[in-house]
Amino acid sequence: MLLKELSSFASPLSQGQVEKLKQLTSELSTVQLAWVSGYLSATAEQGASQTGDEAAPAQTLTILYASQTGNGKGVANELANEARAQGYAVNLSSMGEYKVRQLKQETVLLVVVSTHGEGEAPDDAIELHKFLASKRAPSLAHLHYSVLALGDSSYEFFCQTGKDFDERLAGLGATAIQPLVECDVDYEASAQLWQSAVLQAVKPLIEIRGASVVSISPSANINESQFTKQKPYAAELLVSQKLTGRDADRDVRHVEIDLGESGLIYRAGDALGVWFSNSVDLVDEILVKLSLDGESQVTLGKDSLSLRQALIEKKELTQLYPGLVKGWAELSGDAELLNIAADKKMTRQCILNNQVADLILQYPASISSEQLLELLRPITPRLYSIASSQLEVESEVHLTVALVEDDRGGVTRFGGASQFLAQAKEGLAINVYVESNNHFRLPENPDIPVIMIGPGTGVAPFRAFMQERAAQGAGGDSWLFFGNPHFEQDFLYQTEWQQSLKEGFLTRIDLAFSRDQAHKIYVQDRIIEQGEELWKWLEAGAHLYICGDGERMAKDVHQALLDVTVKFGGKTATEAEDFLAQLRSDKRYQKDVY
Repeated sequence: MLLKELSSFASPLSQGQVEKLKQLTSELSTVQLAWVSGYLSATAEQGASQTGDEAAPAQTLTILYASQTGNGKGVANELANEARAQGYAVNLSSMGEYKVRQLKQETVLLVVVSTHGEGEAPDDAIELHKFLASKRAPSLAHLHYSVLALGDSSYEFFCQTGKDFDERLAGLGATAIQPLVECDVDYEASAQLWQSAVLQAVKPLIEIRGASVVSISPSANINESQFTKQKPYAAELLVSQKLTGRDADRDVRHVEIDLGESGLIYRAGDALGVWFSNSVDLVDEILVKLSLDGESQVTLGKDSLSLRQALIEKKELTQLYPGLVKGWAELSGDAELLNIAADKKMTRQCILNNQVADLILQYPASISSEQLLELLRPITPRLYSIASSQLEVESEVHLTVALVEDDRGGVTRFGGASQFLAQAKEGLAINVYVESNNHFRLPENPDIPVIMIGPGTGVAPFRAFMQERAAQGAGGDSWLFFGNPHFEQDFLYQTEWQQSLKEGFLTRIDLAFSRDQAHKIYVQDRIIEQGEELWKWLEAGAHLYICGDGERMAKDVHQALLDVTVKFGGKTATEAEDFLAQLRSDKRYQKDVY
């Protein structure tokens, strides 16, 4: 109660520090609180006696992070731990929990941020990103900063959000203590070098106060698991069952995994990170085409293993990136590929339409084992939206996985992780970890209505939502928009939705099977058709969710929502954009797109 009252007054603490203080005090008994109060009082008095009552407060190293997949949070946590170990007072915070008005009080700021979609800021960063570009942004002439940008060079707008932050901070007068560092998916080494450089650079800027500084660590969250991306849990595969019919265009699997005694906890809306191995057949094809001996010994970091094993377990073979296209073009000397590598747009198309084996086939080159391994990026885990609630399935976790399958010149190519899960046998050990997604959550009040838009495998988290609402006995209405090519072949979890309707936890469902009639119908068409009723739900406070393809579906659905807002909300086009933007800011419009 006291903390709640105090938070209503102007505070010298940032919002992140207030939250950490609340977290610590909530775990203490009355006796422990009294002891801490006395300790802090004595510490303050000691500081005053040493430096005088008018002494300036200890400077704090503020670290802000934002990412969609958790990489940014991991890097920021490592940086904060190292900074504390060196004696700095640290304020570590997600951008989503940071009060933007606090920025003008900062003196040293380190930013770790990823880029989402087509150069967009991740959800956590949206508010701060907009603030820095607005007229409300203050002069930051007193601020020293550095930015670490995380991204994937196979996408067009590589590290764009990090570039935006760097440009806008500089434009407001802040001084960079280290230049912007852009990291690709194999970011660990670059991030480590940046960490060392910035902690060295802040030494003249922040006095190290050592033990006299009281630091409340955010890592004391009892819900954080010991299993992470770097240290995953070896879970057991229980089921990999085909959901689609025999004549379906796609092979979609329902996958069940046993988390055993891991203690892994997830919430509806979270994702599961899955480490995978490459197909043995694909690896053998590459070895044969390159005339390389798979049993020859190679060294990767500290590991010595066979080339074949390295390609199966360590290297990315199903996704290209610009550096690989450029490197292969130089090795092959092929004029066509050299021309592609010199053009960003053509390189992007090459990446989307080819795998490593396709490059080898189309543009032959002589290459050594060492050169090949140097060109290939490390395998990175894939994230899948969790399709279950622990309130329902307890120690299990369920996924909805579409097998990525393309015909390329008479050769079938598969996605690395999806093929791994589709072909996995019962009992196989799979390395997994939970990736929290606090920007895709059911309302805390179960009586608030929800609208869920999830065609194809985008329906996965909404299965989790419905299990959660059923387990809670939620009173709020629920509306699902689902679409796929064919009713008979592709109606994922059909019997479960029918059961949810019967029991009343799912209030209504609108379906769009695009190829069951001459005129194609998609979920955005159903949204337009039901626009008047959908607007009534929004006016009644409904939360809106979209999950699935971000390239086309999410954009088309967003436009449909704008059209509904204009037609039934009586708003102009600009007002409709502002309305949806406010819904996002209020966390009533949430997206999980890929």
